[in-house]
Amino acid sequence: MDSEPCLKAWAESLGGITYPLLSDFYPHGQVAQSYGVLRREGYTERAIFIIDRQGVIRYVDVHDIDHQPDNEVIFAELEKLQPKTAGTVATRPVEPPPSPEPDADVVLYCTPWCLDCNKAKRFLKGRHVEFIEVDISRDRGAAMRVRGWANGNETTPTFKIYGQVIVGYNEARLDAALAAGRG
Repeated sequence: MDSEPCLKAWAESLGGITYPLLSDFYPHGQVAQSYGVLRREGYTERAIFIIDRQGVIRYVDVHDIDHQPDNEVIFAELEKLQPKTAGTVATRPVEPPPSPEPDADVVLYCTPWCLDCNKAKRFLKGRHVEFIEVDISRDRGAAMRVRGWANGNETTPTFKIYGQVIVGYNEARLDAALAAGRG
């Protein structure tokens, strides 16, 4: 049900894939409802359906809305649909080497479409905490770093506060890390 800009950003995070993506934004949730992933509250679980050229569903991944899917799994599934042709094979983009970590006491690793990332920014600003924001959908080296901290997942928001890594948005843990670093 993501809007076109969200899908565009996600496609860019996948290295600029050219497979068609469906925005189920209007009429709101019509496709999600037909696939059984629209909640009564009007939003969906995070769901990925890969459909082949014949219209057959070849892959389904449904999980909590706050969980970012692992791009490597998606690439593996897409490669199954595009067999070797003329000596070439569909390949995933080459992962860049890890980018250098920002030199800051507080770093927020996030994505533009993450609701908890926006909460995290307001939380930090409300406490007058200076921080550096790193968009892992654009900095794939930073995304690799987050995967290392989050059991292979690109979980956002992820924080590095005075050297302590916190995966996910938890105000109590954030307050504790900020207090420990300042003290």
